[in-house]
Amino acid sequence: MLLRIVLGTVYTAMGVAQLASFGHMPQILSAYGLVTGSAATVLAVALIAGELVCGIWFLARPRSKALGPVWVYTAVSVVWTVLAVQPYARGLTVANCGCFGIYLPQRLSWFVLLQDALTLCYAAVLFRSARTRPAPSHADREEVRGGAGIR
Repeated sequence: MLLRIVLGTVYTAMGVAQLASFGHMPQILSAYGLVTGSAATVLAVALIAGELVCGIWFLARPRSKALGPVWVYTAVSVVWTVLAVQPYARGLTVANCGCFGIYLPQRLSWFVLLQDALTLCYAAVLFRSARTRPAPSHADREEVRGGAGIR
């Protein structure tokens, strides 16, 4: 639960900061060398939406074992990781990784790659702790208590 609250806070803050600096996000994402123009704008919208969806879900329902927000969190984490790894490997300079839009800028470095690796590790932890099948309904629990499942 604590992990979801921390991740929810970070991803919500990222989404809000990127939304507040939305006019700059396509240019920030273009610096990674994978997308430009309208594709960078679409990527910015997708990242911001994903960060806000999973961030708010984790904060509003930290005990939830639903897989939906975990998948969204994982997808956003994978996209940021791919964005960061490829220019770093090519030796490109990215002045602002864009994690918080124009706020709290940090240069793309091994430290950002470490942060991205941690988000992927957290995704694995979230998948492990998430429920893979639905919880028994109230009626199912009552049936078990009624004698069929208790001896």
